[in-house]
Amino acid sequence: MMEKEYLVRNAKPEEFKEIGELMVAVYSQLEGFPKEDEQPKYYDMLANIGNLTKNPGTKLLVAVTKEGELTGAVVYFSDMKYYGSGGTATKEKNASGFRLLAVDPSLRGKGIGKILTIECINKARHHKNRQIVIHTTEAMQIAWKMYEKLGFKRSEDLDFMQEELPVFGFRLKI
Repeated sequence: MMEKEYLVRNAKPEEFKEIGELMVAVYSQLEGFPKEDEQPKYYDMLANIGNLTKNPGTKLLVAVTKEGELTGAVVYFSDMKYYGSGGTATKEKNASGFRLLAVDPSLRGKGIGKILTIECINKARHHKNRQIVIHTTEAMQIAWKMYEKLGFKRSEDLDFMQEELPVFGFRLKI
């Protein structure tokens, strides 16, 4: 059986609502991750993910099939001051970042998260940044392992608490 091919591109405004729904669905079902009633502002941000693209150099990227089916999404930041996390990450210089990676649960294991991550790395190189910063949680072990395989290193200086949730920083020198 042949793997489907996926195209990564900028999301279109008319897709923002569907992408927000995907984000909420993915994050709300992560075992050990806060639920919507515990962190309503976070879930509101996920549902309205397209709003992040109003910041300069911020792109909502999607992976789609040849038929145009949405399979996953991520937010890329060419300037860390718009990254919007806790901790010190927003003060990083010569750095890009990405966060809020989500893949349709029925399509996991097909390399969609990896191609979205690689696209973010390529964008960081294009922007002539020297590193790319990301965060993950213990609830996101599949992504955590993928980031490490791609060469990301734990950076405890980037860790922070999102209310009661420990969030762990990683960086990749490029």
